[in-house]
Amino acid sequence: MAQIIFDQVTKKFGDETALENVSFEIEKGEFVFVLGRSGAGKSTLLNLIIKQEEVTSGRITVNGSRVDIMKRKKIPAHRSRIGIMSQDVGLLKDRSVYDNIIFALMATEHGTARMKKTAMRMLGLVGLVGKSQSFPNELSGGEQARVLLARALSTGPEILIADEPTANLDPDAAWDLMQLLAEVNYQGMTVVVASHARDLVTIMRRRCISLVSGIVVADEKNSIYNQKAMDIFEERRILSGKRE
Repeated sequence: MAQIIFDQVTKKFGDETALENVSFEIEKGEFVFVLGRSGAGKSTLLNLIIKQEEVTSGRITVNGSRVDIMKRKKIPAHRSRIGIMSQDVGLLKDRSVYDNIIFALMATEHGTARMKKTAMRMLGLVGLVGKSQSFPNELSGGEQARVLLARALSTGPEILIADEPTANLDPDAAWDLMQLLAEVNYQGMTVVVASHARDLVTIMRRRCISLVSGIVVADEKNSIYNQKAMDIFEERRILSGKRE
């Protein structure tokens, strides 16, 4: 059974449709890019997976559980199985790199010794053990992104969700981060990345789900960046069709 299933999912914000009749399945262990221009619905899609937003219609299943009808009391357990890497949930600037990861681990039932061991292991994974006592403003953009990844992985999730993880990174730092994400996926974790980084997507050659104005226009395996799906004329055609 697929690990993530969207079945005719629509999400509206008032009169605005962010996603329209979106359907796809993601198998356990897949690496999937969700592509689209700003406003295409990428972040909304990720937020529906973690139940940060409620669906307007349709069914969402994650790890065998119906997210669209999930009771409030079950949401924390659902989110604990998903690592979230997002600039919107940034690093705490008044805490060290190490303490940022410990803070995330405090929501688990791990003892102090285990949390310390896990924090250092995660920093080792992203190559930042030597920066454990540094504060976020003392790090480069690429280093901050790697700390966000370490924090997202620290709770031992089954799925990693990354929302524009390479935004504002220089090409070298972006590629280094993508290599880390690929390694995490190689170890068996499902990875879903929202992005509009054309060069990286083309180099990675993974499955790509392309969104235009909330509609899935392409879903291709081992894909390069789908230029047609992103083309402004294609976007205008879809917008025109939605108005008719």
